[in-house]
Amino acid sequence: MKLTDLNRDGGIGANSLLLQIGELNVLLDSGLHPKQAGRRATPDLAAIRSLRLDLIIITHCHLDHIGSLPVVMIEHPDTPVIMTTSSRMLIERMLHNSANVMLRQKEDANIPDYPLFTHDDIDRLAKRLVGLPFGHAKRFTAGKDAIEVTFHPAGHVAGAAAVEIHHKHRAMFFTGDVLFEDQRTLKGARFPAGHFDTVVMETTRGTTERPAHKTRAAEMTRLVTSINDTIQRGGSFLIPVFALGRMQEVLTILHDARKFGKLVECPIFASGLGMDLADYFDEIARKTKHVQFNRGIIKELKIKPTPRKLTPGQDPQQNALYIISSGMLVERTPSYTLASGLVGHARNTIGFVGYCDPDTPGGKLLATKSGETFLFATANVKTKVKARVERYELSGHADREELLEFAVQAQPRCIVLTHGDPPARAWFAEQLAELAPKTRVLDPVPGKQYLV
Repeated sequence: MKLTDLNRDGGIGANSLLLQIGELNVLLDSGLHPKQAGRRATPDLAAIRSLRLDLIIITHCHLDHIGSLPVVMIEHPDTPVIMTTSSRMLIERMLHNSANVMLRQKEDANIPDYPLFTHDDIDRLAKRLVGLPFGHAKRFTAGKDAIEVTFHPAGHVAGAAAVEIHHKHRAMFFTGDVLFEDQRTLKGARFPAGHFDTVVMETTRGTTERPAHKTRAAEMTRLVTSINDTIQRGGSFLIPVFALGRMQEVLTILHDARKFGKLVECPIFASGLGMDLADYFDEIARKTKHVQFNRGIIKELKIKPTPRKLTPGQDPQQNALYIISSGMLVERTPSYTLASGLVGHARNTIGFVGYCDPDTPGGKLLATKSGETFLFATANVKTKVKARVERYELSGHADREELLEFAVQAQPRCIVLTHGDPPARAWFAEQLAELAPKTRVLDPVPGKQYLV
């Protein structure tokens, strides 16, 4: 197999791999880089423009994995696209939201390339999107060559899949984004044990060592306790969340706590794409049984829509709980605007429950010490950090030790490191050199072709 990382900047961003397996050209994911704009945010699609693309495989529906998919589909009008059944139920809604965001960014930031695709494009392309159940082997051919593709549950978010590919006598395994631990709404990854010739693995949490006492259950309890404490001292609690996956889990955690009398009474505000996706999660739960979620919990929690008008630098003083996007406090999002008003008051708390890129406002706020000045640049707000800023280990990505154990037990000839910042990849490379000295370990340079 020949492998090329099309993510221009490496790291975590516009995730996309070109796999050339025998006579078949396969694209694994086609994302958008959250910190870039316009065509610069897409993978290097010029590398595949002259190729016959035989298959596109989508691992899951986060935009860093699907955000440029319509662009590729337009340029390759005959290529089939496969994903899991649950992802097929989510993907159109996620892409339509992306089109809306690009239209808004075009207006706000004058980005001439946007939108990269339209709502009409999504509707027209939708008939080519095919959902397959987990564990169902599907054969694809090109010329005299063939591969067999099987999806395995990867945890992470609803519909997320690891991908097993067989070609002749070779077996390859792509972890995608993976979480082995059970979430409140979703069972953890279930990967096949045993040998694979090549393992391509994510490395997101390579620099994060979780202390033994920080179990997911303990972190859920700590989150609820912190909410109660903040509300009882007259403050507000902001949970910045990713719309797909993390919001639905947080809502379920809060519902459980309220049901058993563990959560104080207070107004709860939430809105946006994450609330809309609750309907989809409810449908996935009924039709596939792969998630545990009931939209009725929103009514039981008496959730109110987040106020449409949030004033930068102003604390609404609602003594309330807010669950809103973006999860990394990206500029010009509701969580960013609200945080700019909350962070200057000691009574408030901002609690992060997922991965935060160090270069995003969320990552920078986490790195800022109490009493230091923080600039919300696009909100034109500069304030001292007086609120409590906490991180709760409810990540959708596997602990590094679990991923390492899976990779080593597979006894592959080659391990390819993806989806991680350079220090995270370096940790895995160092550990694998010690634990699997006969295995070739690759940290691919973007745009360079490797035989793996």
